[in-house]
Amino acid sequence: MQSVANNNTNIDIEAEVIHGKKIGRALGFPTANMSMAGYESVERGVYLSRVEIDGRSYKAMSNVGIRPSVGGKELLLETHVLDFSGDLYGRKLCITLVEKIRDEKRFASIGDLKEQLMRDYEYIRNH
Repeated sequence: MQSVANNNTNIDIEAEVIHGKKIGRALGFPTANMSMAGYESVERGVYLSRVEIDGRSYKAMSNVGIRPSVGGKELLLETHVLDFSGDLYGRKLCITLVEKIRDEKRFASIGDLKEQLMRDYEYIRNH
């Protein structure tokens, strides 16, 4: 997978975790959802990211976008934290977008979206 962002530029997004529609959870990738208010200029797409929770740094998979494959309209940051389980609702997190790995796109089916999420996850896990 080719990076389409400057790997030397980290973008920090700090926001409170809000309730979403639990679509990521249904696809096997539960996400912490955050408003992008104040960060509208961040390029849409899927990112290898990092997040610190309770003093521990975690690798994460983040999507900045409107979620066109599931009829989304609001710009959100959705972050799946690798190797973490727990309740993050209401907590303020700082997500660091480290490397953009692909653009946001509309998939023909939820199955196609899930297959791409698996590829994104494997890329992030291995880098």
